[in-house]
Amino acid sequence: MAKRLTYYIILGLVLGILVGWGINASIGGDTPAQQEQLKTIAGYFSILTTVFLHLIKMIIAPLVFSTLVAGIAHMGDAAALGRVGAKAVGWFVCASLVSLSLGLLLVTIFQPGTGLGLPLPPVDASVGVDRSAFDFAKFVAHIFPESMIGAMASNDILQIVVFSLFVGVAILAVGEPARPLVRAVEALVKVMLQITDYVMRFAPFAVFGAVTATIAQRGLGILGTFGYFMGSFYIGLAILWVLLIGICFLIVGPRTRLLLRYIRDPIVLAFSTASSEAAYPRTLEALDRFGVPPRIASFVLPLGYSFNLDGSMMYMTFASIFVAQAYGIELSLGTQILMLLTLMITSKGVAGVPRASLVVITATLAQFNIPEAGLLLILAVDHFLDMGRSATNVVGNAVASVVVAKWEVPLDPLEPADIEPAHAPAHVSPPPPGSERF
Repeated sequence: MAKRLTYYIILGLVLGILVGWGINASIGGDTPAQQEQLKTIAGYFSILTTVFLHLIKMIIAPLVFSTLVAGIAHMGDAAALGRVGAKAVGWFVCASLVSLSLGLLLVTIFQPGTGLGLPLPPVDASVGVDRSAFDFAKFVAHIFPESMIGAMASNDILQIVVFSLFVGVAILAVGEPARPLVRAVEALVKVMLQITDYVMRFAPFAVFGAVTATIAQRGLGILGTFGYFMGSFYIGLAILWVLLIGICFLIVGPRTRLLLRYIRDPIVLAFSTASSEAAYPRTLEALDRFGVPPRIASFVLPLGYSFNLDGSMMYMTFASIFVAQAYGIELSLGTQILMLLTLMITSKGVAGVPRASLVVITATLAQFNIPEAGLLLILAVDHFLDMGRSATNVVGNAVASVVVAKWEVPLDPLEPADIEPAHAPAHVSPPPPGSERF
């Protein structure tokens, strides 16, 4: 099923490009009336994507909660939990620095904003992004949910993770009386994975709708206008993939060669829908088949979705310097390094914020006296850039889970990469020998 699904998603992507181009070419977009008509048609096709993303959001909260609680329950003790958490955070910080630094280096080398030749927007133009969405004091308070029901209703992964940590640690402390609750959570994991299989069957239609809507409204010409900027960014993403996989190879060994094959399906899904969140359930299953112990994957992966979005972080430095180049603003090396460190901190504080990358970029531009209106230059192609960074986020979090698992315990034996998810082994493995609490 997984292999067929990948082919269907690619087919939906190709058909979406063709249909979208056909609609755009037949209607044209030279007049406001034509643009409004294209926008209306794109809205109809977007319904498919909206339905799919709603279904994904429907399963994210219970899936994160159940897998994380079950994983913690099988850690054995709080010391093991703390050890895995420290290793994960250490990897996240290092990966963030690599991603941000690579983006800064490449945008300086390629200079995509220099001599762009496009009319610059007015300095005081509004970009429609609320930079006040990030505030450190609000972020710290936001980490801790007022209500678990509210956190799950809003799909706030960070708050769900925090509540799940409390529940999992409490289960470890209670011991034997909590055993029925552990069995119930394990059953919930199996049910949610089965629901995931049902939802994923709709993915090719969602991909078709998303791509058709984008191409129909924007046209293929937009890709040529910003071709150099987009090409430079995608070269950067390719280099980042090589670095992440290469470091993983040094730590994990030859088995790493198979990793991309196992996470192929979630990568294609994230790229096609421009949503790394949509790929979360499939990534969890793929890591299980690759041999990452479920108690490790179900703990590291949700944390990664809040603090380890490598593709998004690279985009932040790339886009910020691009805007400065477009306005002809010279930034000293010290200023660029300070900007990198600022992005390093603020990027960790926008978990759960809509359009998080744009929020961080807008706030950073204002802090360094760069007209934030320059962001309007890339909003037209942001969807196409989001496709690449979403896929990269999946790769980064998969690598993080594999590396942390290798540091902690031996990887489990490989399972076939292409199997029916409903027939996959339960996502909860027994605790390691000598760590039983129940």
